[in-house]
Amino acid sequence: MTYLRENNKLHLLGVFFVVIFWSCDNKLPKIAPTLITEKTPFDTDDPAIWVDKANPDQSIVFGTDKDQKNGGVYAFNLDGKIIPEKSITQLNYPNNVDVAYNFKLNDSTFTDILMFTEREKHQIRVYSIPEMLPLDNGGFPVFTDESSIENRRPMGIASYMDKLSNRTYAIVSRKTGPKTNYLYQYEIVSDSLGSLTTKLVRKFGNFSGEKEIEAIAVDEELGYVYYADEGYCIRKYYANPDKLNEELDCFGSEYFKDDIEGIAIIKDKEGNGYLIVSNQQDHSFNIFERQTNAYLKTLNLGTTETDGCEVTTVALGSKFPNGLFVSMNDTREFYFHDLKSLGL
Repeated sequence: MTYLRENNKLHLLGVFFVVIFWSCDNKLPKIAPTLITEKTPFDTDDPAIWVDKANPDQSIVFGTDKDQKNGGVYAFNLDGKIIPEKSITQLNYPNNVDVAYNFKLNDSTFTDILMFTEREKHQIRVYSIPEMLPLDNGGFPVFTDESSIENRRPMGIASYMDKLSNRTYAIVSRKTGPKTNYLYQYEIVSDSLGSLTTKLVRKFGNFSGEKEIEAIAVDEELGYVYYADEGYCIRKYYANPDKLNEELDCFGSEYFKDDIEGIAIIKDKEGNGYLIVSNQQDHSFNIFERQTNAYLKTLNLGTTETDGCEVTTVALGSKFPNGLFVSMNDTREFYFHDLKSLGL
């Protein structure tokens, strides 16, 4: 009995220190945003940054706004104002969004593309940027071989372009799914006339069975895809579908209070950088080293219950001369931080 009582004391002491640890994190000094965007109508979730390479100060931040009937992907200028003519509305629960550059549309035309999941229609959408023209004939169905409707509801999406083959892919996760092959990878294919189709090229990815998988991010230069198994760890695989589907790492769980959410990757010219991952219920962000995935520190950027985040190191005019970090806030808006303010 004495031995059990001693262990109970140790257990309670461990709980005490965990509570103190998270309490300290919540008291981290707040790094104020450069600006906060206009509010969306319903429920913000995930941002993507499109860099206008010809005119960086005209770059656009896209952010999803979830609703069953009138959801949207809203376009924001660098002042945080909604650009109505670049926004897409009347969508059925748009969830996550990403951008791909220099997609070969036909034999003579290249375009940047916006891709996002439309959850309640069980499909992904593809639009040209900056024209915002649909290229998908209404949408591409996903997870079509699943008999369960629940297992066909897409959430996360990340673009990946293989620099050697110039093939462009969409890596898609879902609301619920099996413990293996949770993610599907689709090649986006265009014919000589610019007509797009998708081709399933891979199923991969372990799932703990806890919560869900939403956030996905691809490090194109190093060739890895990361995704957040929300109640378990950050998982790491090769992004190239021709490589092995073995899991390369499962890390970070001890640094999160609860849900592991949005993932953004900072890449510098020397090949170094950081992974920034939302620690949702702690209202903070954990920073990991890009090459080793070692934990470095935690930042408080002022947001609450953050789902998605995104980053660019490109200078975007006078307001964001050091690059831009964008994160979703739980009061229907996005926070814009000049990248230098993060102190990385």
